[in-house]
Amino acid sequence: MKGGTVQINWHETKPVLTLDFHPVFGILATGGADFDIKLWSIKSADAENNVPTVSYQSSLSYHTAAVNVIRFSPSGEQLASGADGGEMIIWKLHPTETGQTWKVLKTLSFHRKDVLDLEWSTDGSFLISGSVDNSCIIWDVNKGSVHQILDGHFHYVQGVAWDPLEKYVASLSSDRSCRIYVNKPQTKAKGIEKMTYACQHVIIKAEQPMADDKALRSHLFHDETLRSFFRRLAWSPEGSFLLVPTGSYKISAALESINTAYIFSRKDLSRPTIQLPGASKPVVAVRFCPHQFSLRGSDPSGFFNLPYRLIFAVATLNSLYIYDTESITPITILAGLHYAAITDIAWSSDARYLASSSQDGYCTLLEFDGDELGTPIVLSEQKKVMGDEKINPVQMPENMVIEATTNDGHISANNTPMEADGDVVKQESPSSSKTPIVNKPTKRRITPMAIDP
Repeated sequence: MKGGTVQINWHETKPVLTLDFHPVFGILATGGADFDIKLWSIKSADAENNVPTVSYQSSLSYHTAAVNVIRFSPSGEQLASGADGGEMIIWKLHPTETGQTWKVLKTLSFHRKDVLDLEWSTDGSFLISGSVDNSCIIWDVNKGSVHQILDGHFHYVQGVAWDPLEKYVASLSSDRSCRIYVNKPQTKAKGIEKMTYACQHVIIKAEQPMADDKALRSHLFHDETLRSFFRRLAWSPEGSFLLVPTGSYKISAALESINTAYIFSRKDLSRPTIQLPGASKPVVAVRFCPHQFSLRGSDPSGFFNLPYRLIFAVATLNSLYIYDTESITPITILAGLHYAAITDIAWSSDARYLASSSQDGYCTLLEFDGDELGTPIVLSEQKKVMGDEKINPVQMPENMVIEATTNDGHISANNTPMEADGDVVKQESPSSSKTPIVNKPTKRRITPMAIDP
């Protein structure tokens, strides 16, 4: 692995808030507080320079406020961007005599406040966005209109994720809840099914049994005082797992909360299946490598029961962790990359590069040589859905009781609607029911480990 922080003028020294790789051409797009989207070409690191070379290509200038999130469509033909003030733009790639250019295709107007995160559906026909107006919106991209509004959160929606199998969408908010929505198509008058998402689970708190037979009840996620605009969650590329950041978990009333990220199995999205080893700072963004890899047989005691390896990156405010599903501990930890908070992470489609952006105005690029990450494999359709209603692809943790709902309710400690207050300061970072669900015992219990970068 080679790489490091690239010392160039990315966005006029202003914070770089988001980035993404084009799925076909491999160009890197970045969005910043200078209101611009910039496109960059990347050249592999050579013997003299251990860091990949980045060259400026062009700028997409149309936004009138800071650009918080950019994501290329799965085909690479379009780019969606979200900014402060509720601005959302769909850009389209056009061929020219000298190459290609991006032009504004349409603007999506409905959010009343800053758009903090967005993601495309697998077929590129829809988008989901999350905003400071406390709502998620599902957009029909072809029509350029609102398809559905999901307004169950009580505070900023800072992360959204679309299931690659298109059955679920998920959102994460500074109201300390993660919501899982399931697609329940409705049949229209002409027999045409309309995609409609309904809230299936709201994950807020957990109970940890203590030695004196009492249970410690604590929130699973950080509150609105977290010094970050973003809580970027992600699905694995084949849909088996949902990885959720900004975890905060108490194992004892006498100890401080542990920073973590949770892994949810597709088989049971009502509760976390695994919590990753603790980090010194809160986790703010996660992203899966788009490839699956053959097993190495390096750690048979791992918690995942998969016939392949998945690799994913976890970004805290100040560090970058890289995990695979065959190991319990991170395979790489990178600390001290930036002087300010990390804002986003992205993998190139060929898994050669991993990039991170930061509020310090710089981006970091990591390059992986050859089969350094492993041997890529192509999954059959049967394996892609193995975590759905068949076998559980992970070992379940013991003794965790998760408070959740199975409808569009919202619960708190006293079973009443929970209100979140307070603001995320951008200059310093940006009828219900209660159903306790007890996990079945397993052979091993997952104990969080503190890892200081």
